[in-house]
Amino acid sequence: MDQHLLVFVTVADRQNFSRAAEELHMTQPAVSQYIHALERTIGTKLLERSNKYVRLNKAGEIVYHHAREILGLYTRMQSLVDDLMNTPSGHLTIGASYTYGEYVLPHVIARLRQYYPMITPTITIHNSTVIAELVAKRQLDVGIVEGEYVDEKMCVEPFADDRMYLIASPEHRLAGQSEVSIDELMKETWIVREEGSGTREAAEKMFRQLQITPHKRMEFGSTQVIKESVEAGLGISLLSYWAIRKERKLGTLCTLKVPGTPVTRDFSLVTKSDEFHTKALDIFMDLIRTHVPEGAHT
Repeated sequence: MDQHLLVFVTVADRQNFSRAAEELHMTQPAVSQYIHALERTIGTKLLERSNKYVRLNKAGEIVYHHAREILGLYTRMQSLVDDLMNTPSGHLTIGASYTYGEYVLPHVIARLRQYYPMITPTITIHNSTVIAELVAKRQLDVGIVEGEYVDEKMCVEPFADDRMYLIASPEHRLAGQSEVSIDELMKETWIVREEGSGTREAAEKMFRQLQITPHKRMEFGSTQVIKESVEAGLGISLLSYWAIRKERKLGTLCTLKVPGTPVTRDFSLVTKSDEFHTKALDIFMDLIRTHVPEGAHT
């Protein structure tokens, strides 16, 4: 049944029989046979098909949700059995918030692959709320989230501090001032991340602490777009040291001197409280805990 579920999930993810067949190294007729067999077993159609698309129907959405969880459990079972052979190996699904995932995690994965080449990581990058939800649904083995996160069903372990700075273009009117007042900040256009982002959470916390009520905001779902927008002079923003360190060295972004900044927050590891940890997961978490990024103490 696990092969039927794998084929079904792949077709649903790719929304196309041909692309699913290519990914699974199967023929398209074989993929169709697996789907028909699964539908006979379940007792109903699971997919809506046309010449242009393949989509889940209501029954398909239910099966897809549970199939992902079953496949995850199967993979963890196999990994735990492999651990008995004392071989750090197997598949590891890792989720991370944008800041850590895009600017720090690649260096951790490089170390993981260097010392444990039999461990195969799959990386998902999204905002902190989505990453935590995927871990809760067992669609990820471990998540790395930003800011304050509490859930009694989850194991949340802060492992590193992050410093966040107010940034502007070097040509901005506030750049170079010895100290920027709250009144000056109130007049600015603030460029912020979307709701659910740890960076957005940190910005909202800073607004409360400094008693700032921004009247002009622009919201983007990408840190890179925010940096480009600030460089272009569209406004100011609050971003992590890790996201801006290259631009600061190049001189394309500068930090503003504001009382109460930089803002600090935690990066945390998130796992299911009741889950067995595979050896691969324990190795990865140890690497995360001991990894000190370049410039961490500057």
